[in-house]
Order: sequence, then C-alpha cells, then structure tokens
Amino acid sequence: MSEFVNAAKLSELPPGSGRTVDVNGIAVALFNVAGTIYAIDNTCRHRGGPLGEGLLEGKVVTCPWHMWEYDVSSGEFTANRDIKVATYPVQVEGDEIKVAV
Repeated sequence: MSEFVNAAKLSELPPGSGRTVDVNGIAVALFNVAGTIYAIDNTCRHRGGPLGEGLLEGKVVTCPWHMWEYDVSSGEFTANRDIKVATYPVQVEGDEIKVAV
C-alpha cells in the first residue's frame, strides 16, 4: 500500500490553480478546485503534454499542448470517458498537501 508523502504547501496552490510536483519520482499534477485538492498524472494521454501547466476551469483542466480536456476529479478525458490518466489519493494536513502514488 502506498504511503502519503509531502508534495506541496496548500498556501502555494490557490483555488483555481494547478501545478506540477514530483512525488517519489512521479510527475503529479495538483489542482485546487474551490478548496478541494486533486492529484492526477501530469502526462496527457494524447502527446504527453504537461497537465499541471494547463488551464483549470471548474473541475476541467485543458492540456496546454493540444487542448485535450480532463476531469481532475476522475482523470477522465471529457470527450471519451474510456481514456483516463491516473488519479492519486490526497490528504491535506494543515498547510501540507500529501499524495500517495
């Protein structure tokens, strides 16, 4: 079973934003959707774009390379729910965002 590790500070991830962090050697995209933190694989399934650098609107992030859109709460590609990126469990303890990969 994966253990939760510190990934970022909550104060560094304001609502409506995303960023990429390294968690045990895995690039993870973190998103703050109205105070709820989500963690997904950072790599777009289309051409490997960095999802953590994408535009977040509600629960949908748009890949900055080719505009593929993913639901950050489920990892699903919005145009075809059978295509997904990995999602990771998140815990917030005080100002610490912890992710298990």
